[in-house]
Amino acid sequence: MSRSLKKGPYVHPKLLKKLSKIKIGDKTPIKTWSRDSIITPEMVGFVFAVHNGKDFIEVETREEMVGHHLGEFSITRKFFKHGGRMQKELEAKARVSEKTSASPQSEKK
Repeated sequence: MSRSLKKGPYVHPKLLKKLSKIKIGDKTPIKTWSRDSIITPEMVGFVFAVHNGKDFIEVETREEMVGHHLGEFSITRKFFKHGGRMQKELEAKARVSEKTSASPQSEKK
């Protein structure tokens, strides 16, 4: 469910205070844990260090990001590739075919 239009977009008050202290165009990252804050037009051009639960990921805001949450640009999960035994067999075949295609080139030299 979205936020009421009457209330307006949510931006953490401390984040707004930090924004007012920094000059426009300054590339020093603004550290924040507020992933639910919405990017407003005043934030465009600044760099935010958004916490993802482990590290701070730097996000440089652009005009296309206005209206989105800061947390959308700081990924929290690490992807491990899919597949099990079948995937390993396919990768092994690919490695063997790479070795055979690479060996004739080295013999010509």
